[in-house]
Amino acid sequence: MRYLKPSNLFHELLKSNALASSRILGLDVGDKYVGLAVSDTTNKVASPLAVLLRKKTNVDLMAKDLQCLVSELNLVAFVFGYPFDRQKAVQVKLFIDDLCRTGELRGVNYTFRDECFTSKNVEFLLRDLKFHPTQSKTMLDKFAAVGILQGYLDFVNRKHA
Repeated sequence: MRYLKPSNLFHELLKSNALASSRILGLDVGDKYVGLAVSDTTNKVASPLAVLLRKKTNVDLMAKDLQCLVSELNLVAFVFGYPFDRQKAVQVKLFIDDLCRTGELRGVNYTFRDECFTSKNVEFLLRDLKFHPTQSKTMLDKFAAVGILQGYLDFVNRKHA
């Protein structure tokens, strides 16, 4: 995996014509779960996808799962939520380093997007729906990933227009 600045990632995808019917994956990396969201084929709208269980012992399995998603959904890039909290930001970076070490995701570019308030916004929306705590947590992680990816898509599409 290779890091690119947010606008550079989009420009490189445009130059290589990789965005034609390809998608981008948004990831909200937490201590226990990784929320996933995927863009539509026009890269304008993000939708919730899934939640992966995160453990130190299953990084290889997660990398394989992500590689399967790259193939199945024609993913061309990842957008990781980047927390304001320095300790949490280090955990995200270590997670990415672990994924890189597996070698499964060679050729996938990634960037970061500020994730400030994505989880809080989703918590606010879900609060009155009275979901079971486990169900609420997985929805929170998926929709936080949607917020991260949608923020990125809005940013790059606004700049591109």
